[in-house]
Amino acid sequence: MKIGLVYDLRKEYLEMGFSDEETAEFDSEETISALYQSIKDLGHEACRIGHIYELTRRLALGERWDLVFNVAEGLYGRSREAQVPALLEAFNIPYTLSDPLTLALALDKAMTKRIFRENGIPTPDFFVISSIEEAAKLQEGAKAPVPFPLFVKPVSEGTGKGITSSSIVHNLAELKNQARRLIAKYNQPVLAEAFLPGREFTVGVTGTGARARAAGVLEVKLLKGAEPGVYSYANKELCEERVKYTLIKNKKLAEEATELALKAYRSLECRDAGRVDIKAGEDGRFYVLEVNPLAGLHPTHSDLPILCQQAGMGYSELIRSILDSALERKKQTPVSGLLAPQERRPAWKAD
Repeated sequence: MKIGLVYDLRKEYLEMGFSDEETAEFDSEETISALYQSIKDLGHEACRIGHIYELTRRLALGERWDLVFNVAEGLYGRSREAQVPALLEAFNIPYTLSDPLTLALALDKAMTKRIFRENGIPTPDFFVISSIEEAAKLQEGAKAPVPFPLFVKPVSEGTGKGITSSSIVHNLAELKNQARRLIAKYNQPVLAEAFLPGREFTVGVTGTGARARAAGVLEVKLLKGAEPGVYSYANKELCEERVKYTLIKNKKLAEEATELALKAYRSLECRDAGRVDIKAGEDGRFYVLEVNPLAGLHPTHSDLPILCQQAGMGYSELIRSILDSALERKKQTPVSGLLAPQERRPAWKAD
């Protein structure tokens, strides 16, 4: 089977002048090489494509693939992670991982939390500050919609972008300052949610729908020298030095986190693989923070492969499970209309 690999290579964007933080979610050469080799080792023909602009060019030239392995994060807009899947759907080309709706929804943390509420999934109380003008209207002495302390972060970012120790705010002045700073820097609203002081976990999930299964539950522990109190951008970038990842073996704890993670994963209709972040509150209860349906796949640096490795699932096995899930969906997708999909495609040609 011919499998194309679509991705955003961090090195390329750095060479274009983008900053380290702007490219934080993009992949290293090590990640793409590992994916490429794993696809080949599983008996497929692997084809490196690159970013959405290269994908667009090659589609216009008439190139096609039996399946696309998509790990592209996108560059612009709150629906940036949905752009490659949407383009592939326009050409009726199957792909791995979640569809445009899920990817766009999950990247917007406020919208995600509304889905959680609708499904009875515990998540910290929150509100959104949409603009600097809205932040300026927060008056001293006024009551915040959610009691302090609060945790403030950009509404549509990943990899800890915008998260520092200053993300925890204790009063209205700190909230206003942090909200203004983040809105100005990231040009998007901010999410303010109740700060949870308890233990932090991430749950790896593979599969789709009723077949989705938790690969394991990993506790995230900050080491001495880490930025305190938060799983921040800096701590994630330097996780080998600042973070200890421990697979949870306590059966009761693991079952509770797993049940909650699967409910959250399925509520967003995630597919093939992903990660669910959970934290404990003062009351000891677990709350879902967010879901990452496009989790990083660096073999030794990304949370999902680290978790799977500790749970006894090697990297190639993880990639195989993602491909198997996507291929099962491809087999089950009905063909509508009188003509086969390739005959019904518009005959795009490059000028």
